[in-house]
Amino acid sequence: MRKHIKRIAVVAMGAALAAGTLAGCGNGGGDGSGGEAVKVGLLLPETKAARYEAFDRPMFEEKLKSLGNYEVVYSNADQDAAKQQQQAESALAAGIKVLVLDPVDAASAGGIVSSAAAQDVPVISYDRLIAGGGLGYYVSFDNEKVGMLQGSALVEELASRGKADGRILMINGSPTDSNAAQFKKGAHSAIDASDVRVIGEFDTPDWSPDKAQSWAEGQISQHGGDIDGVYAANDGTAGGAVAALKAANADPWPVVTGQDAELSAIQRIVAGDQFMTVYKAIKPEAERAAVVADQLARGEAPQGDTTVEGTPSTLLEPVVVTRENIMDTVVADGFWTVDQICTAQYKAACTEAGIR
Repeated sequence: MRKHIKRIAVVAMGAALAAGTLAGCGNGGGDGSGGEAVKVGLLLPETKAARYEAFDRPMFEEKLKSLGNYEVVYSNADQDAAKQQQQAESALAAGIKVLVLDPVDAASAGGIVSSAAAQDVPVISYDRLIAGGGLGYYVSFDNEKVGMLQGSALVEELASRGKADGRILMINGSPTDSNAAQFKKGAHSAIDASDVRVIGEFDTPDWSPDKAQSWAEGQISQHGGDIDGVYAANDGTAGGAVAALKAANADPWPVVTGQDAELSAIQRIVAGDQFMTVYKAIKPEAERAAVVADQLARGEAPQGDTTVEGTPSTLLEPVVVTRENIMDTVVADGFWTVDQICTAQYKAACTEAGIR
């Protein structure tokens, strides 16, 4: 069933990208002059999640440069909103024509949008929705659905283990991340409708795995290890939770969720330490942002598949990954290879799971 759903999602993504690519074709490099490169700013929020440097940045840059004569002005804020503000000011001073911004703090990033607007620079809100409007475009995933998928997977797995009324911890994302609020809302919609009991809940500052681990250690101590599941909003916080559970010699092992399909998380899933993650196909997201940036640089008005808070938007489909469908999802898409997943430490578990 999940394979069928995934095919539909991939077809839909492909159609959206094809339409966007056609719209972006034409003269090279924004003004078609073929002379000086047109500058496009790309500001990403942090490095704790492996995806940004490993996937988002190179995929965006490669796609944009295939569309014309562009120079990407890139910075990473290392989870510092003030630093991102300075990076935005520097990018605007450098003469960028479009800004692609994944905000550290969705609320304060509205100031960056205002500064860009004062210089007639359109802003693409990337992955996280910037508060306050005035955006040229928004590219992301259906983030509330991500949380619903995580919560539903947790509830269903607990029920399959005879723990339909199990006791869980909720480790949410950063309180300054607008996506984290949507993940949390979606997860609660599934969990609150079940008999599962939330015995502790934490909003993780900066999405820090260390802070997630420290909080989980305190909760394990407080509840005597009587914990059946851990809702972790992403793979980094899941890693923190798993470390805390291992230190406490948790038995039976709780159901642990995640998100982002990081390599370490896929390996934890193979080993049985993490039950699931949510795979968000970053390539279509990054490439769609590049196509829209090209359109905006040319003075075109990109058309979204939907609107979010009045902004034309593309929302891509998230996919649940468990031990059973690793080959059909992250491996089939070339996100990770079998060799990357099945290192010496995980060879036996890979063989058992049919990952080869």
